[in-house]
Amino acid sequence: MEEEKGRVCVTGGTGFIGSWLIMRLLDHGYSVRTTVRSDPEQKRDLSFLTNLPRASERLQIFNADLNNPESFDAAIAGCTGVIHVAAPIDIHGKEPEEVIIQRAVSGTIGILKSCLKSGTVKRVVYTSSASTVHFSGKDVDMLDETFWSDVDYIRKLDIWGKSYKLSKTLTERTALEFAEEHGLDLVTIIPSFVTGPFICPQLAGSVRGTLAMVMGNREEYSMLLNISMVHIDDVARAHIFLLEYPDVKGRSEGHPEWSLILLCAWRSTPEFSTLRFCAVLHFTPLSWVGLLLLCIQQGISMVQLVGSLLVLESFIRVDFLSPLLFGLVADALSCGIS
Repeated sequence: MEEEKGRVCVTGGTGFIGSWLIMRLLDHGYSVRTTVRSDPEQKRDLSFLTNLPRASERLQIFNADLNNPESFDAAIAGCTGVIHVAAPIDIHGKEPEEVIIQRAVSGTIGILKSCLKSGTVKRVVYTSSASTVHFSGKDVDMLDETFWSDVDYIRKLDIWGKSYKLSKTLTERTALEFAEEHGLDLVTIIPSFVTGPFICPQLAGSVRGTLAMVMGNREEYSMLLNISMVHIDDVARAHIFLLEYPDVKGRSEGHPEWSLILLCAWRSTPEFSTLRFCAVLHFTPLSWVGLLLLCIQQGISMVQLVGSLLVLESFIRVDFLSPLLFGLVADALSCGIS
C-alpha cells in the first residue's frame, strides 16, 4: 500500500456508505476529510470514525450542512478528489417534497462550486441512486445508465420514498449539467439497493429492508422480490475506481452482478408458497446455523436448500456480519418469527 495517495473529501461521513468509504479510502492510503452536520451539544459519538485504523493520522472531520453549501469550503479546500455522498433522506414524507429537492439540489451545486473554488479538485464522484433510472414508466427488459427516471411519472405514483427518488433524479441531472457548463470533471455512480456490514451506529434503511424476512416486516416482503442489491464493499470499490481512473466519464452503474449471498425466504404466507430467495448479507458460520434452524422450522428441506445454493455457488463470498446483525438474526430466531 502506498504511504500517501492524496487528500479526498467525503461528504456525509456518518452515514452507511460514507463511513464505509472513509474506512476503505484510509485502507487505500488516502488522507480523508469528511463532513458531518453540526452538533452544538456535542452529544454525537464519532468514535466509529476516529477509531478506524490510520484515522488518527489521516482523518479530519469538519462541520458542514447542505442547508449552508458554503460550509463545505473548508473541508474541500486542498483536496484533489471529492466524493459527494450526503443527501437529505425523508422516506416517511415528514417534509414537503419541494423542501427536500431544494436542499439536495442547492446543496450539491454549492459543493460543486466549492470544488471549483478550491483550484485543487481534479475529480468529483457523486453518489446517485438506481431510483434515477428505474422510474420511467417504460416497459423494458433491461435498464442501464442511459435511462433516466421521469419526474412527472414519479409524482403520479403512490410509492414509498417518493421525495428521495425525485431529489436524486433532479440533483444528478442538475449536477451533470453544472459540471459540463463549468468544465468540472464529475462522474456519477448509480448503485442499486446497498446492503452489507456497516460501521455506523444506526441500522441503515436499506440493510433493514434486506432483513425484512428475518425481522418479520411483512409489508416489505414484496419489495425484496423486485429489487436488485449491491454489497457495500463493491460500492466503495466502485467509488475509488472512479476516483482513480479519469478516463471513465458520465454515469456509471454500481451493480456488480449480485455479489451477495442469498437467504431462503420461508413459506409463511400464500404468496410465498414456493421456495423464493431474497438477497441479504454475507454469512458467518453462526449465521449458517441460524439459516439451517430457520429452514427446519419452516419445513424447507435440506435438499431444497443445498440444491438452491449450489446453483448460486459462484455468487457466494465470505465475509463477516457486524455484531448488531448477529443480534438481529438471533432475536428474530428466538422470537419464532413466522
